[in-house]
Amino acid sequence: MSERNIIKKYTNGDLTIVWEPKKCIHAAICVNSLPKVYNPNESPWIKAGNASRQELKDQIDKCPSGALSYQLKNKENIKTEIMETKIEVMENGPLLVRGSLQIKNSKGEIESKDKITAFCRCGASNNKPYCDGMHKKIEFEG
Repeated sequence: MSERNIIKKYTNGDLTIVWEPKKCIHAAICVNSLPKVYNPNESPWIKAGNASRQELKDQIDKCPSGALSYQLKNKENIKTEIMETKIEVMENGPLLVRGSLQIKNSKGEIESKDKITAFCRCGASNNKPYCDGMHKKIEFEG
């Protein structure tokens, strides 16, 4: 049985933050960069109206997992242009692959990924081959 991919949207009227929890690796860059927008202890945890359009765009572009993206009013989804593939090993965390990817899953289905994809290195993810942040809970070192 495949899990439903939940997508949540938070808008300030001009820009809509799109959050895909299944992709999130809990790096907390969003919370640390814009705590006035992202507060996991509140509901809703994202308050898009608490920052400017540019502040939101700049922060979202730093999301290492691609769990955060944005849509602009009267425009289609913003997709990252096809870019050179780059791989980065995060200390004690996932393998980040930047670029446009086609991934064949264990069922033979093709998934397209844009921007950043975080792959599990610790082996404990419940969303393999993708990272779900379990490396922090098991105190993975590598």
